[in-house]
Amino acid sequence: MEAADREWNVAIDHAFAAGEERALAEAYRRLGPLIHTLALRALREHGAADDVTQEVFIRAWKSRTSYRPEASRLPAWLIGITRNAISDALSARSRRRDVERAALRLVNDPQPGADRPNADALADRFTLEDELERLGHPQTAIMRLAFFEDLTHDQISSRLNLPLGTVKSHIRRSLARLRSRLEVEHGSS
Repeated sequence: MEAADREWNVAIDHAFAAGEERALAEAYRRLGPLIHTLALRALREHGAADDVTQEVFIRAWKSRTSYRPEASRLPAWLIGITRNAISDALSARSRRRDVERAALRLVNDPQPGADRPNADALADRFTLEDELERLGHPQTAIMRLAFFEDLTHDQISSRLNLPLGTVKSHIRRSLARLRSRLEVEHGSS
């Protein structure tokens, strides 16, 4: 039975790489609970763990052409994506908390001071966060890694399991889209 089960898993690995939707459904059925548990342990919020679980399978399906069954088993590949998605969720949570704290300091500190956040800079940060969210996945993750974590294109490619050319294309198109949106919304200088 074990050999037959192993062969079936290898078949699912190859079917997933080939884009067969039944393989995605089977991977979700078998590995979704594990991925959710990993996310829940790291994030300690059911909603956030649900979001990460969904994000992992979306990322995996969108980047399935980069998956190589001969190099790695599907569970290992998905767990790698899970680690990245958890890291992204923790980073986003941290950024939101930083922005919220800065906004509270701005509202609650009636005394002008050297460490008081600049209202314009805070408004710009909120605007940028909103615009990045509108880009969708994987562009949002790519742009955050590039700008907020200062990662190189190669590092982003490795972290998100995306081809380098795809990362570069997404950055170029996302920058053009952000520029266009911000110019329209806030007027050209």
